[in-house]
Amino acid sequence: MRVQATRPLLIGIDGFSGAGKTSLALALAAELRARRSVEVFHLEDVYAGWDGLRDGMEYYRLKVLSPLAAGEPALWQAWDWVAGCYAQTHRTEPADIVVFEGVGAGHRAARDLLDAVVWIQAPEQLRKERALARDGETYAPHWDRWAAQEGAWAASDPVADAADIVVSTGTASGQLHLYVKRALESLPLPSAGWGRQVR
Repeated sequence: MRVQATRPLLIGIDGFSGAGKTSLALALAAELRARRSVEVFHLEDVYAGWDGLRDGMEYYRLKVLSPLAAGEPALWQAWDWVAGCYAQTHRTEPADIVVFEGVGAGHRAARDLLDAVVWIQAPEQLRKERALARDGETYAPHWDRWAAQEGAWAASDPVADAADIVVSTGTASGQLHLYVKRALESLPLPSAGWGRQVR
């Protein structure tokens, strides 16, 4: 865990597809915005296609996480899933707090730059039902190949074991973001980005 008060507080929310990462990140960010500026970055914006999990994780670390960790804006290109290439350029500002959510948000090479990693888990069948309900026919043909990439990555990089906080979808049902917020407050995080003003 990196502790430094001169740049944004960086939180990674990781977990397999359909675990509830996006919902948790958005709810947590909404809660934190009462006292701080908060940016949310979705890793799915930079995955290099259905076979590009590892490439997307590396792109995220180099182009998004690293500059923000240095207190600089991140200029990055979103993946165009139709054209099959990186395209439109975006800018993410170093807000007081930046929440990164997506598969691989807390991968090994990223963890040294993050202040905290949250791993969210749910049963595979529930995750699949959620993902397909959310993305329907677009995701259905690719579920198995994406799940295989997730499994291969997690086998060599056990993020759940390294995470600062591990939660299940059923934890504090309906109030998971508040549970995670309280858990984050208990960690020795930089006071400039967190501390009493967020509580």
